[in-house]
Amino acid sequence: MARIVRGALIQATLCEPATSPVQKIKQAMIDKHVDMIAQAADQGAQVCCLQELFYGPYFCAEQEVKWYDLTERLPDGPTTKLMQELAKKHEMVLVVPMYEEDITGVYYNSAAVIDADGEYLGKFRKIHIPHCNPGFFEKFYFRPGNMGYPVFETRVGKVGVYICYDRHFPDGARCLGLNGAEIVFNPSATVAGLSEYLWKIEQPAHAVANQYFVGAINRPGWEEPWRIGEFYGQSYFVDPRGQYVQQSDKRDEDDIVIADMDFDMIREVRNTWQFFRDRRPETYGAIVAP
Repeated sequence: MARIVRGALIQATLCEPATSPVQKIKQAMIDKHVDMIAQAADQGAQVCCLQELFYGPYFCAEQEVKWYDLTERLPDGPTTKLMQELAKKHEMVLVVPMYEEDITGVYYNSAAVIDADGEYLGKFRKIHIPHCNPGFFEKFYFRPGNMGYPVFETRVGKVGVYICYDRHFPDGARCLGLNGAEIVFNPSATVAGLSEYLWKIEQPAHAVANQYFVGAINRPGWEEPWRIGEFYGQSYFVDPRGQYVQQSDKRDEDDIVIADMDFDMIREVRNTWQFFRDRRPETYGAIVAP
């Protein structure tokens, strides 16, 4: 019997202006996602990933300390607890990108992974932190991740996470494959004109090179007042051959992408293309040279 997993990706527009009070934005976005997670569950989703920093705007468009108020402890913060309840209620694995406080003044761009029984399994911290003009001032907000490339054993299979800018670095994508990932989720906030053409090739390339499924989520639409670019949505799933399984055609609207994935395909593809067998890591020293 085929091992079919039904996945969901949620892309969601900002439902409060970024000029609103920080906590008002946060609560509105959480409420919106609670409803969208329920919609995904109603469509039979067994695993669901939200967009990068899901409960706020992409605030890295400016450098303002007020956005530090969005941070929470993982897993002890209220949003993780809520998502654990939802995961258990819907019997759904959840990947939940949040703004993590380690200690006061030390913050990470992270994602919690919660199993379908509500158990918190762990977190991934974004490894590669961009800081470029205009509008991507992430080093003001985030310390680079320091927990490596964990893969989480969930009810649906082995799940890895790679956040936004990480996708430009194939090395971590390979580490996730070596660590056993069957699907890697890449929640993102990326804009047209800067990297839209890369959006269509990088994650399929990671899927092929490492022979796993990828779920790529992007924010949709414009976020005021910054207008650093159009977050163009178009979230999608690709299979281990790099072929699109399902893709949103919405650039500036909410959407829930639902796809059925046959995880048995991973074994089939790896038995055909023996990339892991034929690796030559002893020749790759230049990759990690200082």
